[in-house]
Formats: sequence, structure tokens, C-alpha cells
Amino acid sequence: MKKYSTAIIVFLISFFSLSVFAQENMYPAAAQTGTIALTNGMIHVGNGQVIANGTIVFSNGKITDIGPTASVVGATVINLNGKDVYPGLIAPSTNLGLIEISSVRSTIDYSELGDINTSIRAIVAYNTDSKVINTLRSNGILLANIVPRGGTLSGSSSVVQLDAWNWEDAAYKMDNGIHFNMPALINRPSQGGGGRRRQNVDQEDPVKQGLDRIEAVRKFFREAKAYLAGNNNGATNLKFEAVKGLFNQSQTFFVHCDLVKEMMMAIDFAKEFGFKLVIVGGTDSWMIADQLQANHVAVILPEPHSLPPTDDDDIDQPYKTGAALQKAGVLFSICFDGGDGFSQQRNLPFEAGTMAAYGLTKEEALSAITLNAAKILGIDDRTGTLEKGKDANIVISTGDILDMKSSTITKAYIQGRDINLDNKQKQLFERYKYKYGIK
Repeated sequence: MKKYSTAIIVFLISFFSLSVFAQENMYPAAAQTGTIALTNGMIHVGNGQVIANGTIVFSNGKITDIGPTASVVGATVINLNGKDVYPGLIAPSTNLGLIEISSVRSTIDYSELGDINTSIRAIVAYNTDSKVINTLRSNGILLANIVPRGGTLSGSSSVVQLDAWNWEDAAYKMDNGIHFNMPALINRPSQGGGGRRRQNVDQEDPVKQGLDRIEAVRKFFREAKAYLAGNNNGATNLKFEAVKGLFNQSQTFFVHCDLVKEMMMAIDFAKEFGFKLVIVGGTDSWMIADQLQANHVAVILPEPHSLPPTDDDDIDQPYKTGAALQKAGVLFSICFDGGDGFSQQRNLPFEAGTMAAYGLTKEEALSAITLNAAKILGIDDRTGTLEKGKDANIVISTGDILDMKSSTITKAYIQGRDINLDNKQKQLFERYKYKYGIK
């Protein structure tokens, strides 16, 4: 019996030792101390302006000076030798930190049971220890809007900075918007035998089902409006309380949809209740760009590296949509929204780079994932550009950050903190280089 107990103890010690050594030796950076001046850099401000041989000075996490002749007195000077300097990139809609392995249910925490879940807060489920987060930082993505999914009204999203011990430290802007998954307003026939399309007559018309769900959401907001006006009989309704910010526009109404009729329905909602509207998806937004601009509706487009939604569209339409919205004056950004988008989010700058080859200038494409994203998320007073008074969210690259071939991120700062750019993938790369003697 004694021998058996000793064996168990040895096994447990070995198991936990392996677990410790299997983790990256990484931790969030400490707060900035002293003043830092980055000199002789090609500074891409994020608003279209570029400063050649520029200097950027920051202290206590804030940019204190920027320009071709910024003062560096009393600062620790880092000569960039012509490297490119960018604002930290922003992922405007993602389930990052809410899912780790899509095939393992226990690691998925972005969806709740029920149809109307406005009181659900994505921020409290955000996992700062996700290994995926580090892969984003290595490509210059320093902030992300963490979005819940599931049901028709999924709950509230929050913006986080990607170098934190826990969700409280990560929070950059809490509960900035409520998310509505617009039901599909199209009848998609199922595939029959021999490739023939047929309608399953035993099922209710999916368009009618979608319209019924939309009407239920409309009823919910009408009741919420009455409740918030004081007609609550003294009772507290958490779901109604959660949407209070939509009615005074301190929160944004994010509607996930793609087709023209769905986007027009979303505009109808915004008009009826006075919501500040953002379309997430909007693959057909180029068709109604003028209406979107007239109604001050922003769009968070899906990744351009995808096929168009219908057979009649140009094969390169997803690449061109950003330029069409830019020309019409529609505020837009880019995202990997839902599904396995969390693992692909690191490619965000290269998706913007593709749009730069299809009608946008490089600075416009950069703005789409910096300043535009910040405006859409309501954080442009703090980040999105490299300007005096804003947070020192800074990325330094040896090449064009939008170009997969030349971009190499050498250093990044979040609120002035010099963050670790290592990740599990880099460590495995080095591990097997060593194993096989590759130099």
C-alpha cells in the first residue's frame, strides 16, 4: 500500500511539472516608467498622414509629442533607423478569448442558451490566458472588440487590450454595444437527390420564421422603451436594463447581417428606436452604399479573402467592397467574425493589404483597421491614431505592415508598456529548428 501511494505521488509531481514547462514563460508587461522617444521612424499616423524621419515621444502610457522635430529632452532615445511606425491595429468584431479549440465544447464560451440574452456580458468570460491572443500581438493587433454570439440578441461586447492578467485589467471600453443576429430573410432551397434543388414542404417558410423573430425583437425593444421610461411598476428587469445605453446612444446597435433587405430592416430598427447602428457583415453593402451613408451607418466587413455571396457577383467583389464604401463616404472596417475567426484574426493587416490592391490607398487601408475601427467602437478619443494625448498603442515594423512578405513586427507598446511579442508558434518553431540542427 505504501509503495502504491508513493507511485501516485511521483506521478502527480511529474504531471504538474510537465504542465508548468509546457506553458510559455510570458506575462503582461509592467506599467511604463520614464519617458521614451522613438526617433528616425517612418510614422504612419493612421489618419492618412505620414511623417518621414519622425519622432514620437510618450510618457506614463500617453503620447506627449510627435512630429519631425519633437523634443527628446530627458527621454530614453531609441533610434529606429527608418523602420515603419503604426498605431496598434484593432480587431473590431471577434470571439477571441471566448473560444480556444473550436472542436472542444468545454473551451467554447461565446454562446448562451435562449433567444434574447441582452444581459449577457462577453467581457466576464474573456480568457486572457488564451494562447491565440499572443499570435495577434505578433502581427500588430493590440486591441479587440470581444463579441458574444448565439440566439437573436446575444448580449454586450467589450473592447479589450491584449496584454493583461485578467479581464478586469484587459477592459478598455466596457459593454460598448448590443449584438443582434438578424435572421436570414431568404429562402434557400435544400439539395435534393441528383443535385436538384427542392423545397421541404414539411418545413415552415424560413422567411416567415425570420420575420416572426424580428417582430419578437421589435416587441422586446418597445417594451424596454416603456420600462426605461418608468413604466416598470417598481420591478427590475435585467434584460431591459442592459439595453438602456442603446436609447441614449451611449451604446451601439451591432446588427449581424449580409443581404440588402436585411440591412434595410436594420436601418428601419435604428430609425424607430433612435439607435446608433453598425452593420457587421454587410457583404452586399456596396449595393446600398448611398443609403448607408445617408443614414450614418458604419459597416464592419467580413474578411476580403472569401468568395462573393452569390454566383452573379464578380469573383473579386469582396476585395473591392471597401473601396466602394470609401468612395461613398461610408465608415468601414474589417473583421473575422464568428466561427473560427479567432484563429485567423492575426491575418487582419494582410486582408486590409488586399483591399489596398483593389481601389484603396495603403493609408486608407491602414485607417480601416485603426482609426475607422476606433470610431466604430467609440474609442477614437484614446486610440486609432498616433496623436498627442492618445494612448501609446504603437507598433514598429521592418516592412509594410499590410504586406505578408515584408512585415516583421519588432516591437509593440500597449499604453506605453513594452509588450512581449513571443507566442507558442514561435517557440515551437525554435524548438524544432534546434532539434533538426537548422540555422
